[in-house]
Amino acid sequence: MAWICVPVGAVVRARGARRNLIVAEKPHVAEPLLLTFAQGLRAARKELLVVGAILVAAAGLLAFLGLADAVTDNHTRLFDLDIMLMLRAPGDPARPIGPAWLRLAATDVTALGSIVDLALIVLAVAGLFAAQRRWREAALLIAACASGLILVNVIKVVVGRERPPIAMHAVEGVNASFPSGHATLSAIVYLSLATLVAHFADRRRVAVYALGAGLFLTLIVGASRVYLGVHWPTDVIAGWALGAGWAMLWWLIAWLVEHRRGRGRAGWTSGAGDDLVAATEDAHAEK
Repeated sequence: MAWICVPVGAVVRARGARRNLIVAEKPHVAEPLLLTFAQGLRAARKELLVVGAILVAAAGLLAFLGLADAVTDNHTRLFDLDIMLMLRAPGDPARPIGPAWLRLAATDVTALGSIVDLALIVLAVAGLFAAQRRWREAALLIAACASGLILVNVIKVVVGRERPPIAMHAVEGVNASFPSGHATLSAIVYLSLATLVAHFADRRRVAVYALGAGLFLTLIVGASRVYLGVHWPTDVIAGWALGAGWAMLWWLIAWLVEHRRGRGRAGWTSGAGDDLVAATEDAHAEK
């Protein structure tokens, strides 16, 4: 029986060794496939992000053009007037509804969309970029905001819409009504800054927070203009649409400049695909 057990044991040992060899070789076969998949995932995510930005820019600008056409044809008059009256105290159109502290808070919030406040914010951030020798980012940020300021003032002159009656004003308005400069410029500045923070963020939740904060500031500034009676609702809606579209347009310009120079940076645009690529490449480097 011993002469039978020896070959059987040899066969069992040989099969076990072969199985261990196959298991050991599997990671070497899988890693290139994993790396290729991760690189494809990263490229797909970036392409989807660019397509999404194009869609947002196009939707915002088209929505603005549609509202501008409706406003110039006086199709939004009843809609605007109904909302304005809903936000005024009965019998006193100069006083917004709600307690006195709400009016004071709205006055403070609306200042976040003023040209002076926004200019200080933009210059501070551009100065930070300049201190880090990121001249391109500083120039693009200033160009996006300055061009938006010029654009909104040109449109105000062209459309020439009158503001709501002076009796509804809780604060003073000094130029034409359409579109709301506060709503437009706050959308351009805060959304541009949010996308910058999101781009350089190392974690996805930081990017989501930045975008959410930018949207929140944009919305409350615009809402305060209607609440304080210095803009019609469609002025603000058009400003949001124009500002979001303009911010995304300049994001695309910045992406194109960065892409052409081949100086992309892994950030919120890459996500899990980049993490997978980095992990796989580190594993190869260790070997």
